[in-house]
Amino acid sequence: MATFLIAHGAWSAAWAWKKMRPLLQARGHAVHIPTYTGLGARAHLASRDIGLSTHIADVLGTLEFEDLRDVVLVGHSYGGMVATGVADRARARLRCVVYLDAFVPRDGQSLLDLLPAEMRERMREAARTSGEGWRVPPNPVPPDTSEADLAWLMPRRVMHPLRAFEDPIRLTHPEGDLPRAYIYCTRIAPGDVFGPFADRARREPGWQCLDLDASHSPNVTAPEALATLLDKLAD
Repeated sequence: MATFLIAHGAWSAAWAWKKMRPLLQARGHAVHIPTYTGLGARAHLASRDIGLSTHIADVLGTLEFEDLRDVVLVGHSYGGMVATGVADRARARLRCVVYLDAFVPRDGQSLLDLLPAEMRERMREAARTSGEGWRVPPNPVPPDTSEADLAWLMPRRVMHPLRAFEDPIRLTHPEGDLPRAYIYCTRIAPGDVFGPFADRARREPGWQCLDLDASHSPNVTAPEALATLLDKLAD
């Protein structure tokens, strides 16, 4: 049995992992999915002051107050930024870190630094025109998302604080010594933002890189396949 701690993606929250919780629990695992401040059930707390460090603190709080140890930390998409910060600050509580089609920053990098220039400017412009200058409207969902899932997802996705994308991460242990795995979703969106991180995981020591035949949010579109892969990584 493993204890999973999920750092979810942008515009999302614990609710988006609804399909995954019973699948992992059926395999004998415990699952904790803290919702970031300003998103999901905590959307009423949204403000322009929320940054990356806020979301790192949200996940660290669950680690500490639930007294979780030997944890498999999973960061999905933007959650890779959060998971990197958590791993830097709470290494002793973690078994390994799994990046699920996620950003993997180095010290001093922000999420926007890791995007192509045109995507970076498009997000800033969207915040300016549609998000009162401080919130970014949700990106489109993967094209293979079912009609039923669209009806579930769309009313629950909320704008994400721009500052959380702009804040550089500050790491005390930039390289780290925890075992790390990268799950690369091979149904690639235009631009292939996450391909470079999978390539890095294949090149650098300390990584395991695995492909998953799914689009960017397998917790929604391919939950059984993702649960099987996470179960294997937990061992």
